[in-house]
Amino acid sequence: MSIAQQLSPHLPYLRRFARAIGGSQHSGDAYVVSTLEALVTDPSTLSTTVGIRVGLYRLFIKLWLSVPLNSAPTGDPDNLPGQRTLDLLTPRSRQAFLLHTVEGFSLDEVAEILDVGVDEVTKFMTDAGREIAAQVATDVLIIEDEPVIALDIESLVLDLGHRVTGIARTREQAVKLARESPPGLVLADVQLADGSSGLDAVNDILTSLDLPIIFITAYPERLLTGEKPEPAFVITKPFRPDTVKATISQALFFDRKASRHAA
Repeated sequence: MSIAQQLSPHLPYLRRFARAIGGSQHSGDAYVVSTLEALVTDPSTLSTTVGIRVGLYRLFIKLWLSVPLNSAPTGDPDNLPGQRTLDLLTPRSRQAFLLHTVEGFSLDEVAEILDVGVDEVTKFMTDAGREIAAQVATDVLIIEDEPVIALDIESLVLDLGHRVTGIARTREQAVKLARESPPGLVLADVQLADGSSGLDAVNDILTSLDLPIIFITAYPERLLTGEKPEPAFVITKPFRPDTVKATISQALFFDRKASRHAA
């Protein structure tokens, strides 16, 4: 199997990670493209001794830290509400936290990717935990048609100190709830009970509200297609509770930082 064939399954998730740490599809994809171009120019830049996936993320982070590829201007049409530019570049602590909790790397693998010791990764994780604890509570709308999953998500949201404004099972219910009690964050499934789309529901909501969106879906490939626009935050079902908590905090971090920057 060629290197390209081995890398292919990992690229959608690398793009998700790139958008999460940069807050923008435009900037994240620019760095992924740069990573692939580096591989084409010199395949030896990919260290396969640590495994293809770890090597790919390691090369990406190396380029992320060294090449100022993109700083998407305010009002970039590629940016959805909740997506932000590189002036809000994620610090190492948040990179480590996302690599471990969202991407599922072990602490040893995170250390390899970031080119630091495991002790330093542990410190990064502690720092990230403090930052997450400092997040301001917000109102959350859940769009999910499976009752058990909806209750699980609601429990995670409440554990973080946020409030749930409602749980919608259809596009129509979601839009109605958002109008009645405007949320500060939406957690949405893609395929809903009546055959309607959570993506359509979100697009309807975003016509009148500017807020971060997190998609939680069993079919991430429907969102991570390479076409524009794409969401910055996508969680794959079945999900880990820590992944949901980390992504919520990351989404709210970008939203808060962007609000301060705009002010």
